[in-house]
Amino acid sequence: MSTVTVANLPRISGEKLAALLRAKTPGITIIDVRGNDYIGGHILGCMNVPTSTHDHRMPELVRTLRNQNTIVFHCALSQQRGPSSALRYLRERERMSARGELGIREDGKDLEKAQRVVVLDGGFEKWQAAYGSDPELTEAYVKDLWDENF
Repeated sequence: MSTVTVANLPRISGEKLAALLRAKTPGITIIDVRGNDYIGGHILGCMNVPTSTHDHRMPELVRTLRNQNTIVFHCALSQQRGPSSALRYLRERERMSARGELGIREDGKDLEKAQRVVVLDGGFEKWQAAYGSDPELTEAYVKDLWDENF
């Protein structure tokens, strides 16, 4: 069993993620786990996988993302839903790997050793404050929603 907990999940800063995205670094997938609060903007190119769908979507997600190098989870603040989702992903990946359901990646590396799972520090709330108006990093951004709600 993994020793990773919500408390010790690795984090990535918005600045670091923005730099990786601007450099078009391959192998990064961003998972936005917000539900109704997804409205008002999101990181360009992210996948919206609300926490309410995790029971049936997590195995599919692990299989789909097996060849990605970095998986970034986030919610509005990345205090509860984002970290919990990242942990759930790690546990599902570990379970599937132990059952031999994943094998090795296309690059020949073991999935658990090759893939980094992180949480976006500060979530979308912090991201939108810095990059909400940047169309190279954020899409469907509605500034007024964030000014009124956070």
